[in-house]
Amino acid sequence: MLQMEMIEIATDSEPMHGLFYPAQGHCRGAVMLLHGNCHNFYTGPSRFLPPVLTKAGFACLAFNRRGHDMVASTYGREIGGGAFQTSAQAMADNNLAALWLKQRGFDAPILVGHSNGGMLAAQHAGDHPETPLAVLLSAHCGGRDIAKLNSANGLWARDRLEELTAAANTMVAEGRGRELMLLPGWWWVISAEAFLDYASGVPDTVDNAARIQCPTLVLRGDQERDDIYPTDAFAAKAISPCTVRVLANCNHFYTGHEDALAALVTEWIVTHLPA
Repeated sequence: MLQMEMIEIATDSEPMHGLFYPAQGHCRGAVMLLHGNCHNFYTGPSRFLPPVLTKAGFACLAFNRRGHDMVASTYGREIGGGAFQTSAQAMADNNLAALWLKQRGFDAPILVGHSNGGMLAAQHAGDHPETPLAVLLSAHCGGRDIAKLNSANGLWARDRLEELTAAANTMVAEGRGRELMLLPGWWWVISAEAFLDYASGVPDTVDNAARIQCPTLVLRGDQERDDIYPTDAFAAKAISPCTVRVLANCNHFYTGHEDALAALVTEWIVTHLPA
């Protein structure tokens, strides 16, 4: 029977919340699940992986970074969420979540990250050589040109990148960095500060392949662009064993492939887990 515990992780501002799933039977380790942009611990892989992973003997932590959902209420009428996230905050949140697991007796969690969470998982694994395994599910490429690349492919600012960058710079200069602005593509709404943080560059997923010292599984759907969600380029630069999988007839969110993905990820983790 699947068990879960609602948990809270302290930060230097509002706390993070999530679910801790104890392993069923003998515990073989812990998995830390990192959600994608504007997602949360109760959607996507963070939702459908724990029931399968816990049966295989792995405790799971699925949690909301402070940059979860698009806009979220925090205390009273204060707002936060994905529209306000920065890369530095996201990396700090992952470190705090790993510390929470360490205090529960799990020194180095296995990482499973989806989309933006996959990019962050690559960064965390590079920063923490004790990481035993990393699974990158449709991890975007990150890097200094991510805003240009996404915009050119109909996401983010589309054909308005220069205009919106200038507007965000003006808002920040006027002390209005936390005010929201609309985007024509993903995410659709964002603060001026977070827009500039993303546009100035986020951790580079392929570059991090040369720092990660544990085996990695890099996976995407065949409906995703390999330049935005790199698999082969990551594997070519990896210094540790790297497994690449591309799921047929599959989109970014693995719609209709949840069971197959859960089985694939769990089997790979069991097979590659260090003794």
